[in-house]
Amino acid sequence: MTGIPGPSEGSVLAEAAHAVHDPVRDEVQDAVRFEGVVKRFGDVTAVDGVDLTVREGEFFSMLGPSGSGKTTCLRMIAGFETPSEGHIYLGGEDVSRLAPYERDVNTVFQDYALFPHMTVADNVGYGLTVKKVPRAERRAAVADALEMVRLPELGKRKPGQLSGGQRQRVALARALVNRPRVLLLDEPLGALDLKLRQAMQIELKHIQQSVGLTFIYVTHDQEEALTMSDRLAVFNRGQVEQVGSPADVYEKPATAFVAGFVGTSNILDGGAASAVTGSSDAFTIRPEKIALLSPDAPVATDEYGATGRVEDVVYLGAVTRYIVELETGGRLVVLQQNLATESMEALEVKGERVGLRWKRQFSRKVERTDVNATEEEGKV
Repeated sequence: MTGIPGPSEGSVLAEAAHAVHDPVRDEVQDAVRFEGVVKRFGDVTAVDGVDLTVREGEFFSMLGPSGSGKTTCLRMIAGFETPSEGHIYLGGEDVSRLAPYERDVNTVFQDYALFPHMTVADNVGYGLTVKKVPRAERRAAVADALEMVRLPELGKRKPGQLSGGQRQRVALARALVNRPRVLLLDEPLGALDLKLRQAMQIELKHIQQSVGLTFIYVTHDQEEALTMSDRLAVFNRGQVEQVGSPADVYEKPATAFVAGFVGTSNILDGGAASAVTGSSDAFTIRPEKIALLSPDAPVATDEYGATGRVEDVVYLGAVTRYIVELETGGRLVVLQQNLATESMEALEVKGERVGLRWKRQFSRKVERTDVNATEEEGKV
C-alpha cells in the first residue's frame, strides 16, 4: 500500500502520537489490563475470570467464535458494559466503573455509525467540535486524518455517496483524529467483500504502525487476526485459551480448540494417536506439514508415519486438499502445493492407498477440549 504517511512525514496525528511526552503514558507499559474480570447477563456468564494484558502501541486481536466473550470484553473496555467482578485498567487507571466519555478510548463499529446529513469532513471532525477545538486546528487535524486513510479529496461528500470501504475509512479517521490512548475496533471489516477486506487488513496494520497507537481488534476471522496482530487472544466460552504471537498460536496451539479454530488442523487421540506416536495423548499436526507419498516410503528416525486411503480430493487451484482415512483409525487432512500438479492428476489419487510422513517436531501435544462445541447465537 502507498500513500499512508508515516511519523517521519510530519503529520499532525503521527507527531502527536510519537513526540508528545505524557509522563503517565511514558511510565506505563500496559495499555489495558484485565484482572479476574467476570461478566454475567442474568444466569449467563459471558466472560468467566479473564486475566489479560495489552501492551502500549501493539495491534492486539481478540479472536473467537460467536458467544466466546470477545465482544463483551471490548464493550467493557469502552464502558458500554460494567464488569460483574474484577477490574479493568486503562493506562494503569482503574476504569471499571467509569462512564464511556470518561475513558481515553474510541470505538469503530461494523456499521460505521456515520451521520448521514454531515459531510465526510464534518463527520471526522465531530469529536473535535464537541471538544471546542479551534476551527483552524480542527481543519488541519481532519485533513491529516483523511490523508492518512487515503481520502483527502472526499471531505465534502456525504456518507451516502461513498462505497463501503470508503465509509469504513471515514469511521477510522473519525476515531483516530481524537488521538485516543486505545482504539477499539469491533469487526469493522465484516461488511466488506473479500478482496477489499484483505486490502484493508494490510492498510489497517500500516495505519496503526504509522500513528503508534494501541489497537484492540475483535474478530471471528482467523485470517484477519493472523494477518494484522502483534499478539492475539483466542477466546472460547468466556475464557482465554491462549495468548501469543500469530506464529506461536498457529504453530504451537495450547489446546485442541485453538488448534482447530485457528487455521486448519488435524487432531488425533486415543488409539489413533497411539498407533502413530506410541502414546494415547492427543496431538495436533497442521495439514501443510504432512507429505503425501507412496505407502511403502521409508520413515526416517525424525519422522512419524502412517498409511491410509484417500477418501476425498478437493482441488483448490494453488493447493489440493486430500482427506485420508488411516488404516489404524482416525483421519488426516493433507494440503499439498500444486507446483507441478494439474487438477486431473490430483483427482486421480482418490481411492488410492498412500503413505503420510511428517517431522516429529511438527506434532504438538495438546489439551483435549470440546473442539466441536456449538456456537451460541448472537454476540456475547
